Amino acid sequence: MQSIGSLVSKKFNPSDTDKYVSQEFQKYAYTLAKELDDLPHKSLYMRLAKNTPRGLMESARGFVKDAINAKSKGRLYMWKLKQLKDSVKLRSSLKAMKNANV
Repeated sequence: MQSIGSLVSKKFNPSDTDKYVSQEFQKYAYTLAKELDDLPHKSLYMRLAKNTPRGLMESARGFVKDAINAKSKGRLYMWKLKQLKDSVKLRSSLKAMKNANV
């Protein structure tokens, strides 16, 4: 018969889990910061991951992945994310204006 401790250690390996990550958006932000080679600004990516729609973030991430000769991946990511946010705002304001005229 096996002890409870050995069963638990087989099922849950402590080295596999992230020690200081308690939310999914934190894990996403950390992997994004690593991917962009921008770990000093990981808190910025955590705030973005918490407050920004994931679709916009994934679109900007894909754009940066496709860019081969980017000097600063973090800067390119932020630029593209701002463009995407502005296009969403413009679309929503045009839709509201169109609905107001009808």
